Amino acid sequence: MECWWDYWVDEALARLHSLKVLRSLRPISLSANKSKPIEEMSNANDFETFDGLRSWDRSSVEVEIDESTFQKWVDDIPSPGDEVISRDRNVDGELGPCPYQLKKLLLFSGNDYLGLSSHPAVRQAAAKTAQEHGMGPRGSALICGYTNYHRLLESSLADLKKKEDCLLCPTGFAANMALMVTLGSVSTLLCAGRKPLKDERVAIFSDALNHASIIDGIRLAERQREAEVFVYKHCDMAHLNTLLSTCTLKKKVVVTDGLFSMDGDFAPLVELVELRKKHAFLLIIDDAHGTLVCGKNGGGVAEQYDCENEIDICVGTLSKAAGCHGGFIACSKKWKQLLQSRGRSFIFSTALPVPIAAAAHAAIVVAKKENWRRRAIWSRVQDFSTLAQIHITSPIISLIIGDEETALLASRHMLKMGFHVTAIRPPTVPSNSCRLRVTLSAAHTYDDIKRLTDALSHCINFSSPLNLNPTTPNDGIIISKL
Repeated sequence: MECWWDYWVDEALARLHSLKVLRSLRPISLSANKSKPIEEMSNANDFETFDGLRSWDRSSVEVEIDESTFQKWVDDIPSPGDEVISRDRNVDGELGPCPYQLKKLLLFSGNDYLGLSSHPAVRQAAAKTAQEHGMGPRGSALICGYTNYHRLLESSLADLKKKEDCLLCPTGFAANMALMVTLGSVSTLLCAGRKPLKDERVAIFSDALNHASIIDGIRLAERQREAEVFVYKHCDMAHLNTLLSTCTLKKKVVVTDGLFSMDGDFAPLVELVELRKKHAFLLIIDDAHGTLVCGKNGGGVAEQYDCENEIDICVGTLSKAAGCHGGFIACSKKWKQLLQSRGRSFIFSTALPVPIAAAAHAAIVVAKKENWRRRAIWSRVQDFSTLAQIHITSPIISLIIGDEETALLASRHMLKMGFHVTAIRPPTVPSNSCRLRVTLSAAHTYDDIKRLTDALSHCINFSSPLNLNPTTPNDGIIISKL
């Protein structure tokens, strides 16, 4: 079946050009007269890399909280987070010892999957750039905030995702918002400014468990009467096929998380690609949790399933496995031009701070070279599966408990045992599907996983038949009275 999306994007761009509102990105050079041109920073040999875990990696999975905060958490006392540890300075201005006892916790609830937030190359890239250029970026990307550091990062992400180009956004949330709003605007642009009729709108098909940023972006496009929304059952390709087959709108889009953040399961990309061939829709994946974690080269879920060329647009974040901050949209040059002209959350936001862009680029380079980190995190997945004797498929382990009170009891039990594992409750997840969400990192060790599963066994009966289906409460997990 012929796909018309390239034609529709061309027509939308032509409309923007005729209205003289087609926006451009022109990088401001920050490397003139500096020690090294920014172009040379793309050389992977410029970044120091290592062949295994080092002491600094542990800082990405070990945290400390003061006794007051710890006790409030244990006693389930609400806190605004304003507990302040008062520390006196000596005559030299140095901070004295902490007056309160600190509790050390092992973190199993973060998203720094590769432990790159503490990597020397990442820290040095941020520090060096801040020393040379300040924080910046002094404005939005379309005014004066887009630099050659941002461009270099975009190029590295486009290469990672095997796409023609890439657009940086302030956050992953902003990236999805920009993309969904831009999709809806295509129908309005093709209608020469008038509101599109119902059959002229964009049909967006969204997985029932997609991330909130996708949902909010779709709602905005729907509210503007530019899109019709169809929600298909989680990973249910038969249901999606039925919705696609009965939809009379021509401009079809399917959007899904690649690796679902609250459930740890993968989108059925192989089946989605087959449906794409049948229905000629635009296929978008949000690969926030798969980028740098999945695939031989860290290209993400699409690389893992060998279908990178079948994904039209890939959204991602730099705040998870990259250990930094920001979002991106990997796409064609045409889509990038349309996004930077219509994506409101991109247009009206200040660009990423320059040191963050430099650090994120370093993280991409390091993640490619230190491929042992990907092997390590998948070894930890296997370790957990073996020790707990349950089947898991990713570093996100969703132990669904059911009611909110019991989930909080389990979380507080883990806290007392020295583990930072939070209870996930509504509105993040549906009622009666509260859970402990455990996330694994390359910086964890086998001993960490052994201690974790031992602690969990005091509140979860792993020998019971577990139901890890994200759409229903897990009646198989038995929580003891803590």
